Order: sequence, then structure tokens, then C-alpha cells
Amino acid sequence: MIRPSLLAIAACLALSSPVMAEKLTPERIFADPSLSGPTAKGVALSPDGKRVTYLKAKPEAANVQDLWAADVKGGEPYRMIDSAALSSGAKELSEAEKARRERARVSARGIVEYSWDQQGRFILVPLDGDLYLDNVADGKVSRLTETPGDEVDAKVSPKGGFVSYVRDQNLFVKPLVGGAERALTTQGKDALSFGTAEFVAQEEMDRFTGYWWSPDDSRIAYTRVDESGVDVIPRADIGPGGATVVEQRYPRAGRPNAVVDLFVQDLASGKTVQIDLGPNKDIYVARVDWSADGKTLYVQRQTRDQKTLELIAHDPATGRGRTILTETDGHWIELNDDFKPLADGSFLWSSEKSGYNHLYRYAADGKLIAQVTQGDWPVAALEGVDEKRQVAIFSASIETPIERRIYEISYAKAPQGKNGKPKALTPAGGWWTAKVAETGGAFAGGYSDPKTPPQTALYAPDGKRVRWIEENRLAEGHPYWPYAATLPVPEYGTLKAADGEVLHYEILKPTGFDPAKKYPAIVSVYGGPHAQTVNRGWQKVGERPYLEDGYVIFKLDNRGSGNRSAKFKRALDRRMGTVEVDDQLVGANFLKTLPYVDADKLGVMGWSYGGFMTLMLMTAENTPFKAGAAGAPPTAWGLYDTHYTEQFMGTPQDNKDGYARSDVISRLGALKPNSLLLLHGMADDNVIFENSTRLIAALQKNATPFEMMLYPGERHSAPGSKTKGLHVLKTHLEFFDRQLKGR
Repeated sequence: MIRPSLLAIAACLALSSPVMAEKLTPERIFADPSLSGPTAKGVALSPDGKRVTYLKAKPEAANVQDLWAADVKGGEPYRMIDSAALSSGAKELSEAEKARRERARVSARGIVEYSWDQQGRFILVPLDGDLYLDNVADGKVSRLTETPGDEVDAKVSPKGGFVSYVRDQNLFVKPLVGGAERALTTQGKDALSFGTAEFVAQEEMDRFTGYWWSPDDSRIAYTRVDESGVDVIPRADIGPGGATVVEQRYPRAGRPNAVVDLFVQDLASGKTVQIDLGPNKDIYVARVDWSADGKTLYVQRQTRDQKTLELIAHDPATGRGRTILTETDGHWIELNDDFKPLADGSFLWSSEKSGYNHLYRYAADGKLIAQVTQGDWPVAALEGVDEKRQVAIFSASIETPIERRIYEISYAKAPQGKNGKPKALTPAGGWWTAKVAETGGAFAGGYSDPKTPPQTALYAPDGKRVRWIEENRLAEGHPYWPYAATLPVPEYGTLKAADGEVLHYEILKPTGFDPAKKYPAIVSVYGGPHAQTVNRGWQKVGERPYLEDGYVIFKLDNRGSGNRSAKFKRALDRRMGTVEVDDQLVGANFLKTLPYVDADKLGVMGWSYGGFMTLMLMTAENTPFKAGAAGAPPTAWGLYDTHYTEQFMGTPQDNKDGYARSDVISRLGALKPNSLLLLHGMADDNVIFENSTRLIAALQKNATPFEMMLYPGERHSAPGSKTKGLHVLKTHLEFFDRQLKGR
């Protein structure tokens, strides 16, 4: 096995080969093929363990994906399904599918998702609103649907007997052996939908589905979502061809949510049972899972204030349930996907009750068996379980928050306190991800570091590499190779917050850096809860044009960001726009002390929460920033959605002062004239355009000159848009050149 540390050394040697690197232009950033090289996405191991499947962009069209496979025993990877052979890609997706992809941050076209049945016989491929089925045995692809509406959230049932999907707000199933589709629900229309995840479930809770098959194909659990009580927010969807008013049901902080009920239908009899979620309808259905034997339906129920999370075991035949586990916290309980029912009836669960997120094992009745992992570091995610060896496979940043590795640990020995230290399956030095097989413990591992673009390989349960899936070696022929001689590698360091917490930062120096010169610097900020921007992974290629243009780029993870202790993350509880702003100012003031930074030429930029942070930093007392670019900023948290906002701020009714302090409008008197660039997509359904229009009106009322760039037809992810991303980047560069360089 070639370890990444050796790969990095080899890459360093290889990088000395080009005599002169080409300048990386903004135009090349958004051209094909992708500068990061061929990257495997959506990696899955076939149920029989014979092959690995994944999505890969076309070299000539980096935004269009095909389905590829690689045999475990060796041989070259091959394309299983060419998306162009099935669809021209010209179909206009439905509003529901557009919104669903926006929630999942999917910007690609072609094949963007697929699923195996658990027998390994079929692969279901949704493509441009219709469904196709690959019969793995003979490689033949058949079309399952051809309807005016889009079939969304399609799945193959576990035993491969059915395909299921949602269309026009109702749930359908269709036998794979042939036969007509069958509507399991028929009442879906207007504000009522079945089998779907409501807005906040998709956008904030990482629950993108609203139905779940039992392991034996006999039953299907599904949601009934009633949005009739949710406020209708008229949103002008302004595109290049004109404006359409969308009556969007958007649950703003402190206002009513959708009412979600849960049902189980027996497919043979058609009998439907409602699951008892309790008398209080103002809750969140956070997660739904079946037990391994299909006899229990588990529901994670979260209270509206998000301070309590209950695990309820339901009898699917009667709908009755009993709470077997309750988590409470005075700040909030975070959701995750670490719940894993085991074949013996026990289950794995993660909790931050020790101060860090760790794994625990519980008996079927909810009695704690043992804490499985422990230490002053958090488990990032339970990636999988090998029940035969009784080990949990997880990702974590044990040595440092800016690196991540894959580990395993026994959960069976934990009751005797002999579980010991986690065993590292992957080496240190960069950032690892993993997709673990359902059985056996083999995993597809993804790795990158600042000198190694994303690589994917298949690994045995002991961490030994079996074969490359996408080696993606940075060498001659790689898309990045012409620019590799001046590959930017960050310098990492730490600072201390006002309360003594350690803050990690990274610095990227300009191309052709001369330590005798002074350079303008730009702080690239997100700053919001959960997010982590500083790590030893492959750097965003979109940052390099700033380096080519002579800027220093600085990033810092403030209090509130993820992959740290519960205390670190909860520091901004009920006071967003305070401690995280203070931490970024600590970083900016440190930046000013560097001998190669021009302290009078500091800029800041960010999108979404980063846009909010940009405005807060630009209006801070004695701000060190001369210019700022704020993209799609939430300017008043009362305009944002319930689950996200209330988790960190409570409701506007209960935290009036906190909401008032974080309202950007109240701080605009401190904004320097001509120092702000405001950007926003004019079809944004996440941070609704009203956030910017109220800012625009207030700036005009104050007679404060500012700059603005609006993007017709673009939603929240405009910087990554294939059509508008280049313009977003060039607009930023031109703005900072004028503001910080006087061009």
C-alpha cells in the first residue's frame, strides 16, 4: 500500500518537473474538464461485493455525470450507463425536483443519484424526471416511467420486488417483474403531500426522504405533510425572461411549521396504520428507521425547541410506541445519522453528553450497555458496522481537528471496558471519507491533502488498499498539471479566542510570493454553526485566481464551527453575530501583524452565513476591513427558517434582544461609503431576496453608496453555478482590485 504521506512526497518531486506554470485564469476555473481531476462521487459497494459503482463527470462536460463501475478483482473502470444515451438533458425539471436538488446542493445534470437493491440484481437510475433500471446480470437498461410529471426520490425496495417514487405529491410503487404502478396515496395536492420531506427537513435536518421500506418489502412507512398552516411568502422569481410570483410556503422563525404525521402501509392487504407520535403536533420527525428484523419502526422525535430528542420504538402493526431513549440539553441536541440497529436487537447511538460526540451501545429496551468511544475529540460520523467482527467503523479527527481519519473499534468488548483505543484504518496527513459496505467491513475511501487532489480507492477491512477507483494522480496529463509548479499550499496555525479556546486558521500566499513585499489580504469567511473551513484537504481551485492576482487569502474557524467540543459549538447559543464575529476580528488583527500583509488593505468576503458575517465585520467597531463582498446574506434572523434559526437563537418571541442585536440594519451607520459589494440570486428560495431588499432600502435611506450585483434566475448556490459562477468570481476580483489596489 502506498501511503498518502509517500504520495505527497512523490507529488512534491513531480511538481518540480514543470519549468514554468501557466497562470490559472477565472475562465479556466469554470471550463472543462474539472481542474480537480476525475472525482468519484456517490460511491457504493455492490451487495455481492464484486464491484464498486460511482458517478463520474464527462471530461468534456464537468457538469454532466455518468454511472461508472470498477470490478473489485481488478481491470480498468468502465462506464455502466452513459447519461447521454438515455436523455438529452434538455428537459425542464419540475419545481419540486429543482427545489429538492437545491436542498441537497446538487448542481450537476445527467445521473445525479442511483440505488442498488439489497440483492445486487438491479440499479435504479432516476434521470431528468424519469426512471431507468439496469439489470446487472446482462447490462440491459430499461425505461420504467415516461410521464409528464417527475418521479422523485425513487428507490428499489430492499428485496428488489418494487420500485417506489413520489410524483405529484403522492407515493407510488411499481413491481419490477412487470405490472402497473400503484398509488399508495391519492390525496396529495396543494398544501398536502405524502412520502416527501418538508422544507426544513431537507434544508436543515439532512433528511431528504419521506418514506422507508421495511427490510422484507412487505411494508412501507411514509409521511403525511400538511403545510396549510405554514405562512405563504410571495417570492418574486426573477429570471432573464421576466418575473414569476411563487407562493412559497416558508416557515420563518417563531411561525408555524408543517404538521408531519407518519403511517405504515401493508402492501399485501393495503391496510394503513397511523404511527402514534403523541398529542403535540408541533414537533420534528427527525429520523425513521426499521429494525433489522422489520418488527420495529424507530422514530426520532425532536421537540420544537430542539432541546429534547426521543428515540421511540413503534409496533408497525398497531402504531403504538414506547420511548426507549431520551437525550436532553440546555442548549440544543444535534441530529445525526449514527443510529444503527443491530441484528441482536441492540443498537449504536451517538451523543455529546460527555462534552464530545461519542458512540454508545444500548440494549433493545434502551438500557445503556457501554460507552464505545471516549476522549477529548468528537466522532464525526458512524460510517458503518461489521457485525460479524462486532466493530464500529467511524471517522474522526483525533490528533487534530484539521485532519480526519477512518477508525474501527470493538463494540462487543465495551461492557468489560476492554474496547481499548480506536484502531486507525487510514494514515494521517490529510482528510479521509469512507463509504462502508453493508457487510464485511470493506470500504471505499476518499483521500485528499493540499498536494493531492481527491483520490478514491477500495480498501479491505484492515485498511489495505485493494484497488484504485480513481487514483487521480497529479502528474502530466492531469487537468491541473499546467498550473502545478505553483500549487498553493496553506500554512496552518492557531490563535486564541477571548475565552482561551484554540482557533485554527490557514493562510494562502500569493503566486510568486516575495517576503519583502506587502500584499493586500482577503479574509474568506463562512463562520456559521456546524461548518468547518480549515482542514488539510485539497484546496478550492476557485481561490487560486485571487493568489494569481496578488492577494493573501486567510481563513479561520471561529467558535460555533463544527468538529469540535460541544462547548466550542454552543458558544454562540442565543447570540449569533457576537462571539463568531469577535473571533474573526482576532484573526484579522493577527493578519495585520504579518510582515508581508498590508494592514491598510484588508478585505472580507462570504456567501450565505458568510455574507451575514461580512456585514457584521464591516460594521464592527474600529473594523480593520476596507472592503467587503457579502453574498446572499441573512440580514434579519426572523426572516430565516424555523429549524436552523431556533436551534441557535430560540424564537423571536423568547429572544427579542438577541434577534435585535443580530439585525444588520441596526449597524449600518458604521458602514463606510463605497466599501460594500452586495450580491444575491434573484430566485433564492433559501435566503429569500427580501433579506437584501431591506438592506438596499436601508442603505439608500442612509444615503450610503454601495455596489450591487444581482443574478436573474439563480437560487442560493450562485457561486457554483455553471452559468453564473464565472461572473460571480470576476465581479469579486474586479471589486477588490478597485477597493484594495486602487485600480
